[in-house]
Amino acid sequence: MKKMNFSTVAITSNKKSKKIYDIASLCCEILHNKELKVLLGKGLEKVQTKDIKVVSNKQITEKANLILAIGGDGTMLSCAKEFGYYGIPVLGINLGNLGFLTDVTPNEILERLSEVISGSYKTDQRIFLEANITGNKKKIVALNEFVIHSGSIAKMIEFDVYVDEVFVYRLKADGIIVNTSTGSTAYSLSGGGPIIHPGVHAISLVPIFPQSLSSSPFVINSNSVIKLVLQNSTDPIKVSFDSDEKIITSKETITIEISKSSKELTLVHPNNHDFFETCRNKLGWGVGIVKN
Repeated sequence: MKKMNFSTVAITSNKKSKKIYDIASLCCEILHNKELKVLLGKGLEKVQTKDIKVVSNKQITEKANLILAIGGDGTMLSCAKEFGYYGIPVLGINLGNLGFLTDVTPNEILERLSEVISGSYKTDQRIFLEANITGNKKKIVALNEFVIHSGSIAKMIEFDVYVDEVFVYRLKADGIIVNTSTGSTAYSLSGGGPIIHPGVHAISLVPIFPQSLSSSPFVINSNSVIKLVLQNSTDPIKVSFDSDEKIITSKETITIEISKSSKELTLVHPNNHDFFETCRNKLGWGVGIVKN
């Protein structure tokens, strides 16, 4: 991918804390010293200076060509859908626990941010998923996953699963996770789903506590269209998408169609970023084994 010229950088976070304000102030200082235009997202009013002000999300979308998302993966998910969905590259600064999407730590901000601004970085493209739901006029978007479930503990739902209009099976389970490679290290992993390398644009379907033990997770091409059909559901069905949720109440047949969006997220990484090292550090791969 052709290197981008970052002239206007927006700093965002969906959390409020002294640590976030301190990190945002440091980023402002670094960027301002490099004579870049800096914008602040809502919630960072305490970081404002004479030259750097909080602006609306609309102004950030129109003017910024790089987003700095300060926080954890939850912050990154919100930022990705608010700004990354519209083509603005995103760099994550990790103040959370897991940090599969935010890979710059606070103690390396000066070095890594300076490198990125000078053009020393790498990027990868992540797909979004979109869902059309019966009776819902607007598509809903997810970067990690869609989770279709009853919303009640130990309460199964029954539905038919189709891929590209081909019947797969009738599933009776607590629900199902439909996730991207980005989401494969999130809830899907806890449900027994496979880890998918970010370079592989694929979708996995992971049943949640299925009645049949043979109902295993499986992976399909990201260009496929998944259709879930729920017949005569008497109870509300919940559709969780990343950190949001929608409740569907209908006595008629409910159809949920999930497919890859035409939009993609551009993630910016320092040149030293290594997905497998992240897995080793975050998931404890090979703990106790000494590398030769």
